[in-house]
Amino acid sequence: MFVVALAALSGLVWGVGDFAGGKAAQNAAALPVAWLSKLVSLPLLAIYIALSFVPIQPISLLWGALAGASGMVGLIFFYRALSAGAMTVVAPITAVTSAIIPVIFGLANGEQPSTVRLIGIGCALLAIGLVSLAPVPVGTTTLVTRRLIGMSVASGGCFALFFIFMATAARAAGGTAGLWPSAAAQLAALAFGAVLLASTRPGGWPKGRSLRWALIAGPFDMTANALYLLATRRGEISVVAPLAALYPVTTVLLALIIDRERLRAVQIVGLVLAVIALVLVNR
Repeated sequence: MFVVALAALSGLVWGVGDFAGGKAAQNAAALPVAWLSKLVSLPLLAIYIALSFVPIQPISLLWGALAGASGMVGLIFFYRALSAGAMTVVAPITAVTSAIIPVIFGLANGEQPSTVRLIGIGCALLAIGLVSLAPVPVGTTTLVTRRLIGMSVASGGCFALFFIFMATAARAAGGTAGLWPSAAAQLAALAFGAVLLASTRPGGWPKGRSLRWALIAGPFDMTANALYLLATRRGEISVVAPLAALYPVTTVLLALIIDRERLRAVQIVGLVLAVIALVLVNR
């Protein structure tokens, strides 16, 4: 029960971070927004580590760093795919891919969720895809190409690797890694992002309203990272990852409340399935 709550909470918190990051990227380049948001989250991460201090386990740092690098690569693919204007294609493919690969990984490694939980996992995967279906703006023409689908799958695959590597880090050294893998993930993402910033010079750094949204995105993203790490310490990744990947639910709800966007019928069905998934996985 506690593990499921942590996993679901990580998804909800990730959704807030994604929404804030998306708002920041509306008037600033995506890479500077992502990099800055991770930078400003470091002081809060230091507080988390101090409050839950455990000795450093080098092996967990390695897995955490791999997770951070994978997450940053996934973010780059994701933003590039979104720049094509095909949100209705990119978001569902990315979200479902990021959820289903850890499920396959967990089952292949001997995890055996109950039948009821497996049904709940299926509902969660379907919910992720339906909730992520954003309406196509009137008057726009979206060209769906193999390259676009490839970038979407690559993005989801990298996010899936993040889930898997963080779960591995959480269980490394007998599950005594604490939050050090989150620190390694943040620092690795920052280092990788710094190299990209220096080599590409993207410009468009967040200012004003965009900066405020970026300052919100970072702490929420990092907190979700820590919650997921705690959930995977004892929970099965085949159960935890799909619940954590329900982050589009929060993003859609915030868009409804703050941006006054309208829900499509399929998104409402997705929200209902998300609730059903949470109930079934808790059984």
